[in-house]
Amino acid sequence: MADITRRPFVRHLRAGATSHIVEIRRGAQVRSGTGLSFWFRPLSVALSEVPVDDRELPAVLHARTSDFQQVTAQATIGFRFADPEAVATRIDFSIDTDQGNWRAEPLEHVGRLLTESAQQLALDLVSGLPLGRAVTEGGPALRAHLEASLAADERLLHTGIAVTGVRVTAVRAEPDMERALQTPARESVQQDADRATYERRAVAVERERAISENELQSKIELATREEGLFAQQGANALRKAADVAEALRIQTEGEAARDRLRAAAQADAKRVVGEAEAAAQQASVEAYATADPQVLLALALRDLAGNLPEIGSLTITPDLLTQALGRFAQDGRFVTEAARA
Repeated sequence: MADITRRPFVRHLRAGATSHIVEIRRGAQVRSGTGLSFWFRPLSVALSEVPVDDRELPAVLHARTSDFQQVTAQATIGFRFADPEAVATRIDFSIDTDQGNWRAEPLEHVGRLLTESAQQLALDLVSGLPLGRAVTEGGPALRAHLEASLAADERLLHTGIAVTGVRVTAVRAEPDMERALQTPARESVQQDADRATYERRAVAVERERAISENELQSKIELATREEGLFAQQGANALRKAADVAEALRIQTEGEAARDRLRAAAQADAKRVVGEAEAAAQQASVEAYATADPQVLLALALRDLAGNLPEIGSLTITPDLLTQALGRFAQDGRFVTEAARA
């Protein structure tokens, strides 16, 4: 707002850089401009202050679709006062010459004007759309329609108001209808989620089956290797037993051959000794055959003496001596006869 300094009988006004001041004296415009600073007599002038900066107006628009459903659009309308002098003549922007405040509420009046115009345009657009299209396609369509229609509105142009832009942030149905519209999408998303869950479970089951098959294959391969190991160990044991048996056989055959050789050697030795003894006996017999009986008797006595046990003391009686001599004589005759034979 403009700053007004009071002095006796006069006032001084100093406007801001975004404020357009229109001074009217005796029904005629005497001064108009932005950012003015001047002295004036409060009893003889009328002042209007029109802001020329860009402004935004939030608006909530209600409309009914072609299928008789209510929708609400949240929009923001950007505007500015392009012709402040025309605005000052169409809308009350007059200010108090003592305080510099607006006497009325001009911005609220402009807001109602823009909101009602936008409301009418929203009704015209949404009434030809069903609820589904109004919710899904209504935002861009409504923004373009409002922006073009408000910019070409003759009433706004004559008033000096220029619409700089329109933003539509949301077009929503009533809560119950919005939930109903969201249900198919939610069901579709839920089905996709369930499908993804089932596919994930199927993949998990497939992986578990592959893991089980790998474990089973590993167990089979391990069992096969153990079977081969046992077979190899058995073959090794059989080969070892065969080698031991072969070694024992060879050892036994060697020992048997050695025993046979030893027995043959002993037999040959005995045979040689027997032949030598037989030859010696034959030589003895031949010698005894040609020997003197007395000599044979002496030899017999010598053999007898060698075979008699040890005698500590001996008492010889005439009878014993006679019997002994008789036996020696008989032995001598036996030996002589044997030698002769």
